[in-house]
Amino acid sequence: MALQRWRTKEFLSDTRKNNMETILKTNITIEDVCEGFVYNELEEKGLFGLDGKLTIQPEYQRNYIYAFIDDGKKEIAVIDSILKGYPIGLIYFNKISENEFEVLDGQQRITSLGRFITDKFAVKDENGMEQYFTSMTEEKQNKILKTPLTIYECEGEEGEVKEWFKTINIAGVPLNEQELLNAIYSGPFVTRCKEEFSNSQNANVKKWSAYIRGEVGRQAFLEKALEWVSKGNIDNYMSSHRYDENIDELKNYFNSVIDWVSSVFSDVEDEMRGLEWGRLYEEYHDKSYNPDKVSKEVQKLYADPRIESRKGIFEYILGGSADTRLLNIRVFDDATKKSIYKKQTENAKTEDESNCPHCAIGHEANKRKIWNFSDMEADHVSAWAKGGPTSIGNCQMLCKTHNRAKGNR
Repeated sequence: MALQRWRTKEFLSDTRKNNMETILKTNITIEDVCEGFVYNELEEKGLFGLDGKLTIQPEYQRNYIYAFIDDGKKEIAVIDSILKGYPIGLIYFNKISENEFEVLDGQQRITSLGRFITDKFAVKDENGMEQYFTSMTEEKQNKILKTPLTIYECEGEEGEVKEWFKTINIAGVPLNEQELLNAIYSGPFVTRCKEEFSNSQNANVKKWSAYIRGEVGRQAFLEKALEWVSKGNIDNYMSSHRYDENIDELKNYFNSVIDWVSSVFSDVEDEMRGLEWGRLYEEYHDKSYNPDKVSKEVQKLYADPRIESRKGIFEYILGGSADTRLLNIRVFDDATKKSIYKKQTENAKTEDESNCPHCAIGHEANKRKIWNFSDMEADHVSAWAKGGPTSIGNCQMLCKTHNRAKGNR
């Protein structure tokens, strides 16, 4: 409650400074707000309330997420609070006209209320039995419907409304960066984008999920599509396309990246999720790859116990298997170690010096000592931590004492 009071105080202070209209309403009940409530299952959002006068989820609002947090515990908690007589916090409406409003803050709570009243989910009663709204006693139904809400009705210019939106959304489940950008650049472009990339019913979501990490409802796929097409400059891209009526460029580029990945790598591995596919597409999509050979190489590398970073396998293959640092290989295989040991030992005997290069240039008794293979360890000539590859050309055998003293030098 202290946080809520602070938010109210700060918000009202800002509105006074900007001469904004802010009116407190305490006579609007849950029944009023939920009159004519419509929930769109396809887009997962509450659409209308107040008998069609209230837009519950304007374009700058995020998707409804309470049903998907902790198996719906968030939306159940809203109903439980009402039944126990607890306040559910302030709600803010943006006044568009005399008979037209949109929810500035509180759409998750209002959608939860509307979904419950229209029997979209159930809550448990005092006996642990699940109850839908229509199966409740009339007394409980009226307790919910007649509960008044505390609503601030606000009126201002678009830029000011967006600033208010960001200010009052500092508590609860925070808005992520893409949700904020959707709010700032709301318009036909964002509407089309959300229809394509923020729709959990889109048949392509499962395919996209193989390569992109995150939740469709939290704008993960939209953010990635925008990041790829804009080369990381999402803000500018959304600004310049805000009033576009189609998103063909965005869709085509996104699909080009996804189709390219799936054509090169016929096997879908868990480590592919979240990789920088947009960057990799830009760097490598003009090169030719044989999917069968790529698949065999992936499986070979997956079976190699020396590889510590499977995530690096895909870029390693795309780059022609040249940068072993991507695989995070620290350990030389036995064949490499034995080959280097043999070469160093043969040279050492010819030069009458130790087969440990560090012993050979020292002044101690081991200057001419020929170490057994078991007494030596493989070392990166150019330190692995500084980019030295785990390759035969960067391998040397040192006695255990010198190898362990060398560290990353």
